[in-house]
Amino acid sequence: MQLRYVFSELGQGLRRNLSMHLAVILTLFVSLTLVGLGVLLNQQATKAADQWGSELQITAFLCKARDDNPACTSEVTDAQKDRITKVIEENPEVAGYRFETKEEAFAKIKDLLGADKFAGPNPAATADDMPESVWITLEDPDEYAGIESAIVGLDGVSNVRDQRQIVGPVLQGLRVMQWGAFWIAAFLVVAALLLVANTIRLAAFARRREIGIMRLVGASTLYIALPFIMESLVTAAIAVGVSVGTLGAFMWFAVHGRLEDLVGFIPWIGAGEFTVAAIWVAVLGPVLTLLPTLVLTRKYLKV
Repeated sequence: MQLRYVFSELGQGLRRNLSMHLAVILTLFVSLTLVGLGVLLNQQATKAADQWGSELQITAFLCKARDDNPACTSEVTDAQKDRITKVIEENPEVAGYRFETKEEAFAKIKDLLGADKFAGPNPAATADDMPESVWITLEDPDEYAGIESAIVGLDGVSNVRDQRQIVGPVLQGLRVMQWGAFWIAAFLVVAALLLVANTIRLAAFARRREIGIMRLVGASTLYIALPFIMESLVTAAIAVGVSVGTLGAFMWFAVHGRLEDLVGFIPWIGAGEFTVAAIWVAVLGPVLTLLPTLVLTRKYLKV
């Protein structure tokens, strides 16, 4: 009997304020989609930085067997690596460094280009074709000339790559899109909160007579507020579902359908990153509708 009343009130509330609920759903949908896009872009920037290094890094590639650099007469030796390490550690421009082995470099190139190209009797490359490298993190991205000149020409160093020339424009573009998405989403989240609050206020005003009668017969606040809470959850569930579907379509058609083919040198995000964005959206949606509902029902249901 009690549940039948709750679901009856839920249906009446959704029909009575249909236009307001549609406005809330649309606003929430756009807000949550932009938040999800911001999360995806943030993960894309992190993945690109993991692959190439950050703007604070330069990379010294060490000599390998059959190196293209004529100065590399053989693969780098342990003594040469000790000398390179000493030069790096003594340089004040260096904040930190790490060595990358052939196997680690091979794993990254397989992840970027696909493992099938490196399988079979004629693989595109093997781990022995990869150079060892030293990834040097700078104290200041503008102070790199000293360490660069110190390691260029050392025995065992094939070449030095300034990551800023490769990663900088890509990361800056991703950051601009990421912050743009977050700021627009923030404005829309505020609009969604105001819409939800206004919807609850109008719904409570339309039912003030029923609420007064229920108060007189001793109904609890939770029982009276339950239809409002369920309305909020229904609108949140629809908005979250449409938003996650839109993000999934973006990943499927835009990222995997177009961008991976057009810009193949970038390691693109995949199912794992999409799941993280979907979880953010799924948690944020109900919070944005339940929060104003719980606050305002305490105020407007005191008839």
